[in-house]
Amino acid sequence: MKIVIYGATEIGCLLATEFFEDHDITIIDKEENRTEEFDKLDISFVQGSAADVNVLKSAGINDADIFIACTGYDEVNIVACLAVKKVSGIRTICFVSKTEYSSALAINNNTDYLSDFYIDYIIWPEELLTQELFRIVTVAHALDVENFADGKARLLEYKVKPDSMIVGKMVKDCGFTKDTIIVGIKRDSLLFIPNGLTEINADDKLIFMGTSHSLDILAGTFFHEKEQVKSVAIIGGGNVGFMLAQNLEDMKIKTKIIEKDYDRCEFLSQELGKTVVINGDGTNLKLLEEEELGECDVAIAVTNNDERNLLCSLLMKQLGVKRVISRVSKVLNIPLFEKVGIDIAVSSKTSAINEVRNDIDETNVDILALVEQGEGEVLEILLNDEFSGKYIKDLRFPAPAIVGIIQRHSNVIIPKGDTKLNFNDILIIFTKAENADKVKSYFKVI
Repeated sequence: MKIVIYGATEIGCLLATEFFEDHDITIIDKEENRTEEFDKLDISFVQGSAADVNVLKSAGINDADIFIACTGYDEVNIVACLAVKKVSGIRTICFVSKTEYSSALAINNNTDYLSDFYIDYIIWPEELLTQELFRIVTVAHALDVENFADGKARLLEYKVKPDSMIVGKMVKDCGFTKDTIIVGIKRDSLLFIPNGLTEINADDKLIFMGTSHSLDILAGTFFHEKEQVKSVAIIGGGNVGFMLAQNLEDMKIKTKIIEKDYDRCEFLSQELGKTVVINGDGTNLKLLEEEELGECDVAIAVTNNDERNLLCSLLMKQLGVKRVISRVSKVLNIPLFEKVGIDIAVSSKTSAINEVRNDIDETNVDILALVEQGEGEVLEILLNDEFSGKYIKDLRFPAPAIVGIIQRHSNVIIPKGDTKLNFNDILIIFTKAENADKVKSYFKVI
């Protein structure tokens, strides 16, 4: 597949790095925006603006399959996508950062407005980040939460505390809840798929898949899920902070926002009926103490500055907040945040990359989720008739992988070795990212 990317930005570099091995990648941007990271990749680079028809032709737009606009300017991205649509009619993906553009361009999905002059897919990374944060916040102590099969099944990730009852036990002896499967363990820097004889250590990150109900029981039994989140502090009242507060209000969770800009605070106060809005600096320890933010169940730093988010997060940790989540703008900073003690570090860019990966996949495989910053993948595979009648125990994957969920019509099945497969079953499979292609090839979907 030929993919043309407009924007030598961090997102553009992440996209190119993600896809260049399997696809023909061309980057369009000014030469001064070209960095050494792009030179390390086997890609083409065309200098200029994607709004220029001649530049688009130089990039081979008429032979391309997908055009992705991800510069730092919404208007530039929009104009470029519309120009590409007019010139070649190929699929366009447009990154935006403003609510009004996301809403206005969404009319493309409405047939009342549909024409030849539109954008196929709008990606607003901040909205994706908000959705991820909301999932994490509403499930106490979880490091990651993903919902599958219309919410009937989930993936949950938990860190094992040193005093946990399962430390030192083998998986088969832990007595985990029925209809749950432990599909992965992250130990130190290694992600692997365990078996029944794998012994669980303190500080392991355990990744489970199962029905939503059974995982609720599992969490309550082993990870104190009954400690429901009742109060949240948000540092930063930008788009993410605002949208997250709206969602938390709907869940009747007590929420406080600290925002430096006075005018923004006035807007937040008018739009949020139940959230306490505080005009102040989230790095001011005295202010945090006066507002008793250390008593919150969860603190989330979502300003647009990594250094400020890190400092705010560390201060909240010092005040005794049970769980601290931090937004990270630069993806490479995520391991640093986690290393210094931040419970969860998340990036809008990684959420956006996952969306693009799903969109460009040509097969009957979807990447439902990325786990541990992309080290693990959750694949959704539609079975063909070749596998009908086989049992789970008969599957011989060419690389470590595990079937966590079977979706059969409207039913969710947590499989065992003697579970029989049917034609058109949807398998939700966990594997390491480096083995994903091997798993796909086993089902003949590459």
